[in-house]
Amino acid sequence: MAKMNFGGTEEEVITRDEYPLEKCREILKDETITIIGYGVQGPAQAMNLRDNGIKVIIGQWPEHKEYWEKAVKDGWVAGETLFPIEEAVEKATVIQYLISDAGQKAQWPVIKAGLKKGDALYFSHGFSIVYKDQTEIIPPDDVDVILVAPKGSGTSVRRNFLDGSGINSSFAIHQDATGRARERCIALGIAIGSGFLFATTFEKEVHSDLTGERGVLIGALGGVMEAQYNCLRKNGHSPSEAFNETVEELTQSLIRLVGENGMDYMYANVSATAQRGALDWHPKFRDAVAPVFDELYTSVKNGTETKRVLEANSAADYLEKLRVELDAIKNSEMWQAGQTVRELRPENQGKK
Repeated sequence: MAKMNFGGTEEEVITRDEYPLEKCREILKDETITIIGYGVQGPAQAMNLRDNGIKVIIGQWPEHKEYWEKAVKDGWVAGETLFPIEEAVEKATVIQYLISDAGQKAQWPVIKAGLKKGDALYFSHGFSIVYKDQTEIIPPDDVDVILVAPKGSGTSVRRNFLDGSGINSSFAIHQDATGRARERCIALGIAIGSGFLFATTFEKEVHSDLTGERGVLIGALGGVMEAQYNCLRKNGHSPSEAFNETVEELTQSLIRLVGENGMDYMYANVSATAQRGALDWHPKFRDAVAPVFDELYTSVKNGTETKRVLEANSAADYLEKLRVELDAIKNSEMWQAGQTVRELRPENQGKK
């Protein structure tokens, strides 16, 4: 265990140096890991574990043909490494519960019925445990309850694993029934491809994650982009100019500087005019959105957001309504312009 200083605050961080893959394999040598669900996180974590020499099987309902066939395509074999969920849980010593939050609530009676004393129940999100009054997911006292939450999509978890970079993840122990919960959790975290692990709790993970998704990572980013694009269009700028100044320059140039060296580096490596303007307007934007983030965090913490997710995702017509919402974004002028701009990138020219 290492203690790292982040902005003056000391935090616990686990690295691959402390938990090399051989150590993780030794810890997990007698475990059978069952991945429940083969949608977003499931495939990435499952394939990374398999490639790292960990015994893994998949639990998926055969009638969900899209996901069952996806698993078969990825090399999982029905009756050998791919089973219906009930059977997969019975065979497991570690159950990685990686279906949607609404799905976790719906399938919990099946999972609970198959849990055995000494099993580990693994989550990649604190949602179901923290908001147990809404999900009704309360694990029995004789199983470990652990969390490893990669800070990225399943696509990134797999891509980063294949290129050797790994992805940052948080980890937490909610319940240690065996005395082995911590070592199981850390070993699994490294084995799924984490570059390093930082300690958290189930509560802090879900509060920060839901705030981040609705905020800077997706919701606020999309909203701010749309506001700037509309402002430029309203003032007579063409769609391509508005899109390039709003999205393309950010994603293809500037954000890479932030990722590589931090925001201070980006500020120091743009033109003097851009630098001065950004420094002047930075606090205006920060102060303008601060009340929105306070409102958002309160909505997350008090369960309003999770209640909305469970109700919406459980509706019979949810997928139909979701498609309408997503199509509205896809078919907007801004993102139609974006599609054309992406096609004009040098690496994409001549592909059609």
